[in-house]
Amino acid sequence: MPLMTSEMWLAIASCDASYDGQFYYGVSSTGIFCRPSCKSRTPNPKHVHIFSNAQAALASEYRPCKRCKPEGKRLPEEEWVESIAAMMDERYEEPLTLAALAEMSHVSPYHIQRTFKRIKGKSPAAYLQQVRVEAAKGLLLSATELSISEVGVRVGYPNAAHFATVYQKETGSSPSAYRMAAAKQCKKMDLGEDGEP
Repeated sequence: MPLMTSEMWLAIASCDASYDGQFYYGVSSTGIFCRPSCKSRTPNPKHVHIFSNAQAALASEYRPCKRCKPEGKRLPEEEWVESIAAMMDERYEEPLTLAALAEMSHVSPYHIQRTFKRIKGKSPAAYLQQVRVEAAKGLLLSATELSISEVGVRVGYPNAAHFATVYQKETGSSPSAYRMAAAKQCKKMDLGEDGEP
């Protein structure tokens, strides 16, 4: 059984995903083993045992952690990033900060930022902003009874001024100007190009 180095302990204490697959750790007081990135409560270092692989931990009668699933294969990075993007697509109205996404994914904010940007070509924040603006466009057209600030709240921007600023930056138009232009376009289409019904 390998000895725990100070580097390993630091990786465990900081839940550093870059060490996943390099070693695993078991906690004798619980009988459970984890990946270094596991977000479970930091164990007492006296109870930590290091394993070079999951099979060695299982052979020592440690149970795999249900949170970090150390015996399972890691998702390829592309699939992992797509699963984070899908979460943002579905839950864009929630306050999905980088820290919140990192916690849900059991990795460090730095790791999620770097990997997401490398694969998607934009940061998680920029991706989420794009998703929210697209959702806002749909609401501005279909839910005309909602005020601009209500649309902002529905897509994850509780501050109306911030919503308007983000929307303008992404589309080149204010939310109200977009809604008015779309309404005019619909009216033209209803009447026909010459203005006759």
